[in-house]
Amino acid sequence: MTSLLARNYAPLPVTLTSGAGVWVKDVAGRTYLDCLAAYSAVNFGHCHPDLVAAAHRQLDRLTLTSRAFDNDQLEPFARELTDLTGTQMMLPMNTGAEAVESAVKLARAWAERVKGVGENQSNIVVMDNNFHGRTTTIVSFSSDPLARRNFGPFTPGFRSVPFGDRAALAAALDENTAAILLEPVQGEAGVIIPPEGYLAEARALATAAGALLVIDEIQAGLGRTGAVLESGRQGVTADLICLGKALGGGIMPTSAVVGRAEVLGVLRPGEHGSTFGGNPLAAAVGRAVVGLLRDGWPQAAARERGAQLRAGLDQLGGLGVDAVRSVGLWAGLDVDPALGTAREICLRLADEGVLAKDTRQQTIRLAPPLVISPDQVEQLLAALRRALRAQAS
Repeated sequence: MTSLLARNYAPLPVTLTSGAGVWVKDVAGRTYLDCLAAYSAVNFGHCHPDLVAAAHRQLDRLTLTSRAFDNDQLEPFARELTDLTGTQMMLPMNTGAEAVESAVKLARAWAERVKGVGENQSNIVVMDNNFHGRTTTIVSFSSDPLARRNFGPFTPGFRSVPFGDRAALAAALDENTAAILLEPVQGEAGVIIPPEGYLAEARALATAAGALLVIDEIQAGLGRTGAVLESGRQGVTADLICLGKALGGGIMPTSAVVGRAEVLGVLRPGEHGSTFGGNPLAAAVGRAVVGLLRDGWPQAAARERGAQLRAGLDQLGGLGVDAVRSVGLWAGLDVDPALGTAREICLRLADEGVLAKDTRQQTIRLAPPLVISPDQVEQLLAALRRALRAQAS
């Protein structure tokens, strides 16, 4: 049957109907171990009871008011989220791309209104191989040809430098630089981890240039790397932080920009907004997410199960895994092209009852829900060994 869906995705041939914790079930009744967690949006597992209960309670009360009126969940959500992240102010949005777009606007407005950059003269320094979303402004500074081809003309005002190259970053800054924008770990690029101390160097360079440091923690943040924020784990304080994915608990699309009040305070009524941003249903679920992170168990689970996963992955070199990169419960595996593409191996993993996803042709990403058990980590490793051997045979 011909699909009526636009072909903007090429999913694995699995159609899912239900999920609980780390498990999902397809239309044929087969159960899979989910090792992608919706790109970290399902950090706390499918249908976490605390999050589902929060959603049910709010569904019976109020779901949407628009921002024309306040709702009783939004201010508590802002207070609890800023307290959790050690920030001063929040701007609620819906998707990760919206959070990044908002941060770009904030940085530009701050540059003109506070720093004194001339109108339409500011620049933002970004990283090669970044992934911040797929809106037209964001793909303007993507280095992925697939994201850019046929989508121009592009938005000006961005300078891209190699990720992790301090000298190139320093050379790109000038008196008109509004911000440095980066991911602390480049997820879509294959879980690329910068050299030790790079985030701190970016912070120092931004400060010296009188620019902002904007960190996109949409995938890395909220538990995935073993901390509330990966930047915080590294002792770095950003001026603006983009949050999303896990903020909605796998239930609601929920995002936010949090950071310094001086920067977020540049916005004036009518300049930016969203009908659904900060809606009471999303805010109620977001508050429950903050509660889970305040307890600390997701962060501890990411550290403990991540160490177990890494120990197992390090044993796969003889099976055609050329490189392993990991932080917390998040890993990228580069596989030898002689074994086939990463997608082909992910198809074999699906046959073994494990769902993962490829990126950049030869890299498999693993990011299971943080509720995964030690036995389930071993199950993942065993399936991966079988899938690699099947490709090699």
